[in-house]
Amino acid sequence: VMGLQERGMYHDIFPSTSVQEVVDLCNAGPQCVYAGFDPTASSLHLGNLLVVINLLHWQRGGHHAIALLGGATGRIGDPSGRSKERDEQQKDVIKQNIHSLNKNLTRLFENHQQYFMSGKTLNPIRIIDNLTWYENKNAVDFISSIGRHFRMGTMLSRTSVESRLQSEAGMSYTEFSYQVFQAFDWLHLFKNYNCRFQVGGSDQMGNIMSGYDLISKVLGKAVYGLTLPLIKSEAGDKFGKTAGNAVWLDANMTSCFDFYQYFIRIPDAQVEQLLKLLTFMKLGEITDLMNRHMAKPEERRAQKHLADQITLLVHGEEGLADARQTTSAMYDSDLKVLCSLTTSQISSIFKGAPIVEILLRPGINVRQMALAAKCFPTETDAERIINAGGFYVNHNKTRNPEEILVNGVHILPNDISLLRVGKYFTLHTI
Repeated sequence: VMGLQERGMYHDIFPSTSVQEVVDLCNAGPQCVYAGFDPTASSLHLGNLLVVINLLHWQRGGHHAIALLGGATGRIGDPSGRSKERDEQQKDVIKQNIHSLNKNLTRLFENHQQYFMSGKTLNPIRIIDNLTWYENKNAVDFISSIGRHFRMGTMLSRTSVESRLQSEAGMSYTEFSYQVFQAFDWLHLFKNYNCRFQVGGSDQMGNIMSGYDLISKVLGKAVYGLTLPLIKSEAGDKFGKTAGNAVWLDANMTSCFDFYQYFIRIPDAQVEQLLKLLTFMKLGEITDLMNRHMAKPEERRAQKHLADQITLLVHGEEGLADARQTTSAMYDSDLKVLCSLTTSQISSIFKGAPIVEILLRPGINVRQMALAAKCFPTETDAERIINAGGFYVNHNKTRNPEEILVNGVHILPNDISLLRVGKYFTLHTI
């Protein structure tokens, strides 16, 4: 735990007086820790990744970790950090989302074992759905046995409740009761798995305190909550957002390339923090990498290493190779990568770029090819933009509209030409 504290992994520990108790417990033998993930979407996103990596650190330390999926609590909705209530989700949507999150987490845990542990066997992380202990529970029995341990004054004083009660939207009883259910989850996990620790985002402290109170009253046992920092960009935006959209861990929702590029674009001022939080590098290795990076920051050495490590964890070797190949095809002047790709691979890489098939005649020039590929609306536009240096053929700027096409230069060995006007691509095949 103290090693993770040095990495800046923890925002707070509750109770605040229990730091030494936590260290002593973890040193005494394997402990059990859990973190919850509600099925609000069909994929986890980068905002969830720090919590997942925290569980992996516990696992690496020889402890037992549980990833708890909110098949039940997802129907209620956590008000923490929200200005208004979530729309009610249908049972079948929640069921499908639970299945998808299970796949997300399983892939992450398997990738971690395969690519980061060098054959060392770890205690497997359990993935559990809390619906299993709620679906047959009687509402009257639950309120009678559990509800009596909660005091209204304490519940109303939680930050997530206070802020919503003062807002125009207010708060429904459904959301107000969320802290009761999350507290009971921890009680259930303590009884069945001796789970003394809960980790969550910094907005989860109120829910963690409710669980602590419930376990103290029902069992008289000591438990501990640890919250993780909220990572923000230099502009103050939430980590894991790009142009206001979430960066998802499912490759069908955010491509491996877009995922990889998110980390390549991380500013220098933030990259060291993310290396500490999101990779398993030793602190000394991070210091060495940052020293090499700052000597030549234009090479983005630290960002590339960060992108490699996180993409490998989330998408595996195949996903990382795909992201690197796409990056090379889009940004490297070396044509070897482009020459090795099929039409379908290139169309996948340059999503949204039009594909035009052209039967070329001998002696055709650059302007004629550009017009045939519909890169310009008129011949005048073609002449003007090509002369101004705004037209590229296979990543090479072409300024002469009359230049005759040459095989191997304008037309690659795989009969493909990649045309670009400004930042917009067109794929031309013969």
